[in-house]
Amino acid sequence: MEIRVEKTAASCGALVRGVDLSQPLSEEVIGRVRQIWLDNKVVAFPDQDLTIEDIERFSLYMGPRGEDPFIVPIPGHKHVIEIRREADEKGPIFAEAWHSDWSFLPIPPAGTVLYGVVIPPVGGDTLYADQCAAYDALSPSMKARLEGLNAIHSARRGYSRQGQYGDKDDGRSMQIVSSDDAMATFEHPLVGTHNETGRKMLFVNQSYTIGIAGLPRDESKALLEELFAHQTSEPFVYRHRWQEGMLTMWDNRSVLHAATGGFEGHRRLLRRITVADRDAMLAAGQAA
Repeated sequence: MEIRVEKTAASCGALVRGVDLSQPLSEEVIGRVRQIWLDNKVVAFPDQDLTIEDIERFSLYMGPRGEDPFIVPIPGHKHVIEIRREADEKGPIFAEAWHSDWSFLPIPPAGTVLYGVVIPPVGGDTLYADQCAAYDALSPSMKARLEGLNAIHSARRGYSRQGQYGDKDDGRSMQIVSSDDAMATFEHPLVGTHNETGRKMLFVNQSYTIGIAGLPRDESKALLEELFAHQTSEPFVYRHRWQEGMLTMWDNRSVLHAATGGFEGHRRLLRRITVADRDAMLAAGQAA
């Protein structure tokens, strides 16, 4: 099996060819794929004809099943959710703001696996922003300022009853369940260290970061706005174009992502599995 890697022109992102994900993979291939993922942060496998069971098997190669709060899984597959939008939907695009999946959890996930089932002929790209590159580009004084700070994360803007996907979010085909649980907060280091690569990265995002612990509200707000603008600026962004039968996996520890529209009048359907952070779970004394 010859695995071919085609890197993008951006600081993250690669296409991987020569791997058939509909078949079980050897330990050697799994190790190679994992290293390609860690090196490139976002990897896509085009031309894959996969069942739900194939996607589940591949995700387990990358790590244990993760949690998907607030979204109902598909019947018979409790760890698989659908990113769905019907042709006649008019509401806001799901996940259009920059975020790292579920960064508001006590242990955020390591990765996300997403498979394109129905891809519209136009629009629907996903944007990714490399947070290792974003950190590296900070000035020495800003790096010193951020060291030791904790960011406060919460799901409230999206999934509380008053949030974007709350009680007033009508006509959406995705099965989202808002909850008062979304008001909870958790703190994570604003500058994280990747537990597999050792690289430092910014770990804040527009969707789920609501403050910085220990800073006055105005100072926290101003600093976050500066970081939000920096971390998603053009030098760090990769625009990913989908194809039907493409499986894409990204590292939630080191990239942000955002959905885009532009496919009005067309159906779009993808299946997603969250991959838990095994190392972080073991360090916290939790079973992986």
